[in-house]
Amino acid sequence: MLPCFSKQLFGIDCPGCGLQRSILLLLNGEFIAAFKMYPAIYPLLALACVILLNKIMGLKYATQMIMGLSISSVALILINFFIKLIH
Repeated sequence: MLPCFSKQLFGIDCPGCGLQRSILLLLNGEFIAAFKMYPAIYPLLALACVILLNKIMGLKYATQMIMGLSISSVALILINFFIKLIH
């Protein structure tokens, strides 16, 4: 795993802390644990799939889907970051 330089320098988790471990949990089939580790993992995966499918097939409502998934991903990342910061 790559170390978090933000955590090393400042002693606090960055907004991306937990993403690598969450992906590893997903690959091991631990879906609930992956969500608990990094709640934005599923919207980020959906976003990646929509972007990829749009490049391949040209989806009709791709812009709206990408915008919605982007906003929900950023919101979950920030909410998770602030919850970790408080605790």
